[in-house]
Amino acid sequence: MAWTKYQLFLAGLMLTTGSLNTLSAKWADMFSAKGCRDDPEHSFSHPFVQAVGMFLGELSCLAVFYILLCHDRHRPEPTMNPGPSFNPLLFFPPAMCDMTATSIMYVALNMTSASSFQMLRGAVIIFTGLLSVAFLGRRLAPSQWIGILTTILGLVIVGLADFFSGHHDDEHKLSDVITGDLLIIMAQVIVSVQMVLEEKFVYKHDVHPLRAVGTEGFFGFFVLSLLLIPMYFIGVGAFSNNPRHVLEDALDAFCQIGHKPLILLALLGNTVSIAFFNFAGISVTKEISATTRMVLDSLRTLVIWVVSLGLGWEQFHGLQVLGFLVLLVGTALYNGLHRPLLARLPCCAGMVSREEENDQGERERLLGDGRVQAGDES
Repeated sequence: MAWTKYQLFLAGLMLTTGSLNTLSAKWADMFSAKGCRDDPEHSFSHPFVQAVGMFLGELSCLAVFYILLCHDRHRPEPTMNPGPSFNPLLFFPPAMCDMTATSIMYVALNMTSASSFQMLRGAVIIFTGLLSVAFLGRRLAPSQWIGILTTILGLVIVGLADFFSGHHDDEHKLSDVITGDLLIIMAQVIVSVQMVLEEKFVYKHDVHPLRAVGTEGFFGFFVLSLLLIPMYFIGVGAFSNNPRHVLEDALDAFCQIGHKPLILLALLGNTVSIAFFNFAGISVTKEISATTRMVLDSLRTLVIWVVSLGLGWEQFHGLQVLGFLVLLVGTALYNGLHRPLLARLPCCAGMVSREEENDQGERERLLGDGRVQAGDES
């Protein structure tokens, strides 16, 4: 069935804003400007300030939710289900996981390329799958186990690509690239914990996705903004690239923005894109399918890689292409994108049917009927 113009618009919006989210964050990292003191011009290295901006984008989803709800209630026949009342503190633990993982990933983005950053985030399915088996009692299908093993192979290939290209990268030292890659994978462990917490304690309340994302954004924005104060006084030595060598120098960030306003444009691009990306992702799931959303999410990795090459931010490496393709296969197997193809083969139709029945049973047992999940926040 052909897509409508609105569905094409949603798909394009999700792909564009999802790609801009990473590209704008990396663009901000590439600026240099003077700070508050007489220090020489230095790079904009403020991952925690960037994370605050990202949570501001998530928080805006809460405003969008109430605007849509208000508009819907003025219609002759309201159709929007706001969901039952719930304790917002349910979102605090997953929001703290989101805050920690996002901060770590923005630190890592300073050390490695945008394409590797996006590719290595595919590691989340490994830890999510293992934790769902351990803590949610889920039974993974054979194709999902194969998908996890394939993803591990893809991560190894991407890591090797970074290892070999790191020797020729003027911007990043090899040690920084390896450290950044390891930090990204470590952050995916925390993201998987967040997903398991959301699935076990949050989704059973049937919270509207925009409301869920916005509530987590509120907690992340509020807590991380407060943490910027002690971070201003915590020295970390050479690990930090700001002049005072503290964990985060928010004042230096604001001064650099004042000296080079283009940095603010990059930060706003990150904030606005994450808000529209969440809206578009939720809408794609509703208007088209969750499978389409998974495909688009994988395609944004390709877009980020191609744009980074075109802008000269990184060099082409054949191993990255192989790594991306292997990761794509692993993600497809884990998310069941192979099933429509196998279902057409008489020899495999029965096996595919059993896998789909098992998946449906697991979803009903764990989440109940009609649950919707929050969007991919970053």
